[in-house]
Amino acid sequence: MMSITRRGLALSLPVLAAACAGGDAQPALQPPPSYGHLTPLRLNVLNIEVLEPGPGPGIRVDPPAPLSPVVQAVQMGRERLVPVGTTGRGRFLVETAQLAREVADAGGLFTQRTERLSLAIRVRVEVLADDGRRVAFAEAEVRRTATVIDEGPASRARAADQIVRQGMDDLNVEFEFQLRRNLRDWLMSATPAAPLPGPVQQESLTRP
Repeated sequence: MMSITRRGLALSLPVLAAACAGGDAQPALQPPPSYGHLTPLRLNVLNIEVLEPGPGPGIRVDPPAPLSPVVQAVQMGRERLVPVGTTGRGRFLVETAQLAREVADAGGLFTQRTERLSLAIRVRVEVLADDGRRVAFAEAEVRRTATVIDEGPASRARAADQIVRQGMDDLNVEFEFQLRRNLRDWLMSATPAAPLPGPVQQESLTRP
């Protein structure tokens, strides 16, 4: 069973069977995902700074991790956000990027060893006036958990690859939703000639 909640997109996945019946062979993983083919989110700002997070309590990636949630979140910000304005600036930050592991069941004579994966990614977009004041922001967050059979490094890598891909799919949807909801006045369909609009507003997705 799977449950999805908007804003958090927290999911619990059932125990996943090993992908290879022939043992813990090397995983055949897909290339890392990209986001440039998705609809660009055009902000009415002169430039956008994408900040790479440094070490901190919100950043944790337990190996093996073929896909880093930190790298993927930063790449999403770089490829999806496009500045099209004449004044002001945008800032994209990764506040949380965690892929944590813990033993779910140590296994025994009649049970298999299982591992619990926990994924959390949270990003923020800020709109700043020329004097540095923050005039608007939007945040998007995704959380997923999965309990998987641990057959060795390759199966653990496959499970990590899958949960990060799924989490980034969720984050892309939530990211666009939150920007269209909370940064509606700063999203442009064409290159604007007007200066940066007024203060942040919380509005619905549709205009009357």
